[in-house]
Amino acid sequence: MSDGARLPAAAGRGRRPARARGDDREMLILATAERLLEERPLGAISVDDLARGAGISRPTFYFYFPSKDAVLLTLLDRVVAEADATMGAVFDGSVKAPREGWQRALAAYHETFRGHRALTVAWAEARSTNAEVRALWAEVFERWVQRCATAIEAERARGAAPPGPAARDLAIALTSMNERVISASLSGDGPAIAADDVVPVLLRVWLTAVYATPPD
Repeated sequence: MSDGARLPAAAGRGRRPARARGDDREMLILATAERLLEERPLGAISVDDLARGAGISRPTFYFYFPSKDAVLLTLLDRVVAEADATMGAVFDGSVKAPREGWQRALAAYHETFRGHRALTVAWAEARSTNAEVRALWAEVFERWVQRCATAIEAERARGAAPPGPAARDLAIALTSMNERVISASLSGDGPAIAADDVVPVLLRVWLTAVYATPPD
């Protein structure tokens, strides 16, 4: 499984550039936001809460971010970059068997967002009202669809997977399934698969869909 050149992570957006890379105050604002989201929804968190938690004044907060939504966007950029880096290591042609490759990709995707559960839930909620969050997630989703479609096409080209629906259409359906299953598991919204069972269940569906019968 290989997707060729690695796709770049999304660039930061919706905020002022930091004066210096890794600025401590910017990192404190981001850490405060993630901590507070573990305790309450985004709508219940104010700019004053973020500034106070970071030990800075409200005017200083606005030097780094124009709004609390911009903080959420920056956190999404960072977590997506983390997921992309981990998944990029999977799709580099080094895996020895299809099952191993897809399992590692699904585990990387799941564990990254499971490790940021509160943020993942906040992003899912914000997408219905925040156009920037919605646009960024669509951009991220498209990159993952392209990566998976390329891998499916490669498996078909080498004779490991049979012909079937267009690789892109199959990748869209399967990646959409990932999103819904993982979101429900993390948020408890509707019927949900237990966290430890998410990857095995998704893996079985992916292997069956791509290979017609799951490879050993």
